[in-house]
This record gives sequence, C-alpha cells and structure tokens, in this order.
Amino acid sequence: MTVLDDRALNRASLARQGLLEPSDRSALDMVSHLCGLQAQEPQEPFVGLWSRLRGFEAPALSDLLAGRRVVRLPLMRRTIHLMVAEDVLAWRSRFDTMLRQKVTGVYRRELDGVDLDELEAAGRAVLADGEPRTTAELVDAVIDRWPGGHRRALGEMLVSALIPLVQTPPRGLWRTKGGVRVALLSDWTGREPAPHDPDGTDPVGRELVRRYLAAYGPATSSDLRAWCGVAGLPAAVAAVRDELVSFRDANGRELLDLPGAPLPDPDTTAPVRFLPAFDNAVLGYQYRGRIIDDEHRGLSVAGERVVLVDGRVTATWTSRDDTVSVAPLRPLTAAERDAVAEQAEELSAFLSDGGSRRVRIDG
Repeated sequence: MTVLDDRALNRASLARQGLLEPSDRSALDMVSHLCGLQAQEPQEPFVGLWSRLRGFEAPALSDLLAGRRVVRLPLMRRTIHLMVAEDVLAWRSRFDTMLRQKVTGVYRRELDGVDLDELEAAGRAVLADGEPRTTAELVDAVIDRWPGGHRRALGEMLVSALIPLVQTPPRGLWRTKGGVRVALLSDWTGREPAPHDPDGTDPVGRELVRRYLAAYGPATSSDLRAWCGVAGLPAAVAAVRDELVSFRDANGRELLDLPGAPLPDPDTTAPVRFLPAFDNAVLGYQYRGRIIDDEHRGLSVAGERVVLVDGRVTATWTSRDDTVSVAPLRPLTAAERDAVAEQAEELSAFLSDGGSRRVRIDG
C-alpha cells in the first residue's frame, strides 16, 4: 500500500483547500466545498475566503449572508460555522444527538430535572412569530417554567442543540458589528430541515464522508470524526468503502480518499498563506502533523491566526489599526521574509478596504 508522508499529505490538503494556488470558485461554491468555515469570530471567514479565492471581494460574502444563501449556526463540533443553507437543511438533523450530548456533557447537573422536550417546545413557541431573539430574551421567556433554573444552561441548550437556529445579520457582515440574535432555520430559509436517516441508511453520514475527503483528504476515519464531531460514521465509511481508495501515513494509519482526487508532487512550491482563527485547514484533523508541528499544536485551538510558509504553520499574525503584524515561530530566511511581507501587505489592503499596506514582522 502506498505510503504518504506528511509533506505529501500537506500538498494534497493545500490543493483541495484552495491554498496551493488561488481557486476560481465563487464564494458560495468554496463555502460549500469546504463544508463550511469556522466562524466563532464573525470576520474570520472573510480572511479564509480571501486566502483561497482569486479576486475575492468581501461584499460577495455579505450579500450571501443577507440573501440567506449562507447561514451562521453551531454545527461541526458545536462550534459556529458559516454554512451553505442547502447543506444545513440537509445535514442539521444528523447532528442533533451530538449537539445535545455536547451541551448535556457541560451542564448535566444544571439541566437535571429539565424536560428537554418541554424546553424545546417552549423555545419554539417564543420564536413562532418569526422575530429574531437574543439568547437572554429566549431564556427570559421560558425561565418561569423552571424556577431557579440555570440560565446559561437553558440558553445553551436552546440555541446550540434543541432547536435548529441561525444567527441573523447584521452579525457576520463585513466590517459590521452586531450581537447574536437567532431565528428558526425553517423560518429563515423557508424550508424545514430534512429528517435524519428516514430509510435507515444514513445518507448524510455517507455524504459527509465523501465531502470531507474531497476537501480534506486523504485522511483517517479519526480525522473525519474530529472534524465534524458526530458519532456513527464508521458505518457510513463501511457503506461507501467500495468507492474509496486507501493509503498509509508514515505511522501506518490507514488513509481514505476519493479515487482521482488531487495528490500533487510533494515538491510542489507552496506559497505563503495567511489563515484566520480556527481555520479547518488546521483544525479539521485529529492528526495535524501534515500542517503544524506538535509543539505548536496548541495555537490551533487557542484562536491564534497563523501563517503558512512552505505549507506549514510558521508564524502567527494579528491586525490592529490597519497594520498586519507577524510573529515568526522560527527564524525566516530572507526570501521567506520577503514573501511573508508581500502577502501581509496584500492582506492589510484587504482588511482596510484598500486603505493600508502597513506591515510589521517581529524578529
């Protein structure tokens, strides 16, 4: 069986992520291809698409949000993602169990004695008028049913698990601040989410396998689970295994992939790329050695924005007062420093709508 080392896996991931060379996809197509973008911080998806798409302009994504073609909601791993509405409608029910378990695991004692079916019904009744609500407003409307109830636990269960909800604009629009207000997914899109597994064959699980490998493969089944957080995927993998090819990584783990998916030459040049906080190019794997050294792994869960040099996490970056500041994790060569500075200037211009090209590189 063919062995793919970390460099080979790195180039494969970069190619599929639009990070090896700019993609000509539309913003909508790229969000769909990536199965969503991490979006805890509302402005980060704009950088994620800017780093991947040729000629990306921020208003294109704002228009998709305002037009309800993409939505913000908790999904993969119960973290906020920016997703194509069609995918959310098809997938959301498959994530129900995981979302409930995640919240219950944190607030088990606080939710003791709370009938979750009753809580869901109460929350839906509040939202039935179609008006977006804050979490506090939702809790205020139902708290009388559970005197002394834990407000945070009730709120988290309502907005993250029990009811398919989306965060409504202006939150998530370009260079716009807005608090979290939620609305029913069905009201916002005009369609009800598809039921989970109506025929017992887990069609969503099988689609998640194929879609994940298209954007992140080759990868292990553990990588797949780490990316989305849902259980029951081994059965989905088994159901589509005849469609897949397999490799081994340098540690002997089996890597699954789609036949004919891009596997660039490991010596292919990888340009400097700036990634936003929590980007799934890093977080979307259990085994992240293809893109980040173990000693820096904590950066990927701490919300640090990172810079890829030769395809690997080599620096962190911040932006303040229209200046992009870069902090290398190792000494950069002169050529690397020039390439980082050039890309940082372009990023500064993007973040300031063309008003700045200020850059600082530490060290």
